[in-house]
Amino acid sequence: MTPPHEPFGPGTNLGALAPAVEAALGELDRARAVERLWARDHTLWADAPGEIADRLGWLTVAGDMLAHVPRLEAFAAEAAAAGVRDAVLLGMGGSSLAAGVFASVAGSAGGPRLTVLDTTDPAAIAALRARLDLDRTLFVAASKSGTTIETVSHLAYCWGLAPDGARFAAVTDPGTPLAALARERGFRRLFENPPDVGGRYSALSYFGLAPAVLAGADAAALLRGGLAMAEACRAPAARNPGAWLGAAMAAAARAGRDKLTLVLPPALAPLGGWIEQLVAESTGKDGLGVLPVEGEPIGPPEVYGDDRLFVAIGGGGRLAPGLDALARAGHPVAALPFGAADGEAPAGEGLGGECFRWEFATAVASHLLGVHPFDQPDVQRAKDATARILGGAAPDASTPTPADALAGAGPGDYVALLAFLPPSPAHDEALAAVRLRLRARRRVAVTAGYGPRFLHSTGQLHKGGPPNGVFVQIVGDDPEDVAIPGAGYGFARLKQAQALGDLDALRGLGRRVARIAPDGLAALGA
Repeated sequence: MTPPHEPFGPGTNLGALAPAVEAALGELDRARAVERLWARDHTLWADAPGEIADRLGWLTVAGDMLAHVPRLEAFAAEAAAAGVRDAVLLGMGGSSLAAGVFASVAGSAGGPRLTVLDTTDPAAIAALRARLDLDRTLFVAASKSGTTIETVSHLAYCWGLAPDGARFAAVTDPGTPLAALARERGFRRLFENPPDVGGRYSALSYFGLAPAVLAGADAAALLRGGLAMAEACRAPAARNPGAWLGAAMAAAARAGRDKLTLVLPPALAPLGGWIEQLVAESTGKDGLGVLPVEGEPIGPPEVYGDDRLFVAIGGGGRLAPGLDALARAGHPVAALPFGAADGEAPAGEGLGGECFRWEFATAVASHLLGVHPFDQPDVQRAKDATARILGGAAPDASTPTPADALAGAGPGDYVALLAFLPPSPAHDEALAAVRLRLRARRRVAVTAGYGPRFLHSTGQLHKGGPPNGVFVQIVGDDPEDVAIPGAGYGFARLKQAQALGDLDALRGLGRRVARIAPDGLAALGA
């Protein structure tokens, strides 16, 4: 594959932001940032090496993983020979998002169906169980630490359904409790990931590849795309697709345009959720951060404030319909070709390239913003609050009304809809309608996420980023529970504790937050 002659497409129009991007590229050159990043110099982000020196394996993991493609392909072939028709991935955030994208965008038709189980909603779990033929299902537990509460709970539940090691595989770091359990129970496969690859930077490692090959994704093509983009990202900053994107993100955030609005064609739509997690969890700390806005239809210029940077992927780097009007209205727009090849890359290679581009860009933007891109200090707040509630604490669940919480939302703010509901097309549609109503009325960015999935994604930025968010929890009741073997509680109690724990953490930080029942969603923003 030939690296691009320019790091951006012909549709790019940064307008008044262009000089700031050029200045940021100059900063990168003066700091020798590209050279130091490839040299794994932790001082690019912090004086101490903690959670940096041991988190930079993503730079070369694509090349390292090429040697393991035959093992991955043998895993997929063995599952197919065993008659597997459903693969269920038990993993949260960085442990599952990339695999879901690869399977959705680059999987093969007619192959096993990959379902990512990243909810603790008992109704959703019961619905999944009802449609599975357990004799033709393979469960893949994925957790870097091997102790993620959702994954541990899902594994306990699924093992109770089918206590047979041949029906399970695991992806984790060496030496974790999950690795020990996989050996003890004789799992079909145990994939021990390189420990120097952090969760949200693990797309091109076993975490992204092992579940995706079950659905027919081409691991070798994904890795080739990643390697081609990595080679392009060795160039000087101004011609480096990752460094240029990172400079644009950081320059925009410094100028108050910290709402990174992703514009993707329908075929690439799943990629938005992976980018959202990578950027939000990496940059959202120390009162700083870039808020990704994904899944939002393009609107007319008048529904936006002056806090957006639009980034479109695909179409040969030309503008998607509607973006030209936004550029003429003064909004900066970056248009990126899909992957590292001139023109449009095949799905697998393009996805591999985009994963590396965005990882590199996020690391570069974090350097320019002065934040540590590989830790997630504020994620623990909600986890600790959840543990206290599961242990018997009873926090106050009362909040202001949504109208009161939203009353002060204005320029530069955003609204986050936090839905502790079963993921479904109906709920997707309802949340999308609220997003558009609030955007039109208040000219603010509106995001939506299902809990607890978002706790492993945008949850870090909600708590550690700028205090410019208004958070609306939508929490449904759970009339029927699903037990978690050995836990002493079911998924209903876990979900409710996670919702209350997140509420407690947000409120403890002084964030504006409201809590409503699902039947209040239709009136929100009306």
